[in-house]
Amino acid sequence: MTHTARVVVLDIEGTTSAAGFVQGDLYDYARPRLRSWIADHADDPAIVSAVADTRAEGGLADDADLDAVVAVLHGWMDTDVKATPLKTIQGQLWAAGFAAGELRSHFFADVVPRLREWHERGLRLVSFSSGSIASQVPWYRHADAGDLTPLIEDYFDTVKAGSKREVSSYEKIASALGVAGDDTLFLTDLPAELDAAAAAGWQVIGVRREGEPNYAADFGDHPVVSSFDEVDVRARA
Repeated sequence: MTHTARVVVLDIEGTTSAAGFVQGDLYDYARPRLRSWIADHADDPAIVSAVADTRAEGGLADDADLDAVVAVLHGWMDTDVKATPLKTIQGQLWAAGFAAGELRSHFFADVVPRLREWHERGLRLVSFSSGSIASQVPWYRHADAGDLTPLIEDYFDTVKAGSKREVSSYEKIASALGVAGDDTLFLTDLPAELDAAAAAGWQVIGVRREGEPNYAADFGDHPVVSSFDEVDVRARA
């Protein structure tokens, strides 16, 4: 499957990396540490905002205590809700875990060689995940294959760009990168994200990996691959 583009935008969970690692190892690391992290960083504006947003989105009173806030966060984790305040707190925790050498990221074997190949061809590589930028950067930095951050030009999350299911988010990313929608190729395992990106004029490819949560999803008319080995991207002049 050959495409020409200037920018390749990458989803993480289920696309470059196993969802089970995120919802398993990373969630297991964050869950018991959420309460102490919030308490120890109570003066951090990002944490203050995340706690306030958790109370609001979780239907709590404005003065709900920390135990109630953590209960909402744990509930979101249990049901894999992509809530921005949860992603903010998790992102800080995971960044600290990566920096301490307690966590390593996961990439499917077919991903890293392609990323290096596309980078060498002059393609701009960008990450767009529901996970916070604070977690995306160390994810690419602490891969088993080495530091991949030199390959990634920019990072977007739901705070910087908006929901991954909204057309406006993809328009905002293209504008920030200074490219037309058609110059951008997006790879993700979620059909609703493909729909939104395609509606913004982007090129899209669905990634259907055996064993991943969205393997049986209906990708409609979008092109679909099971591996990055099936994707040949050439840099558009």
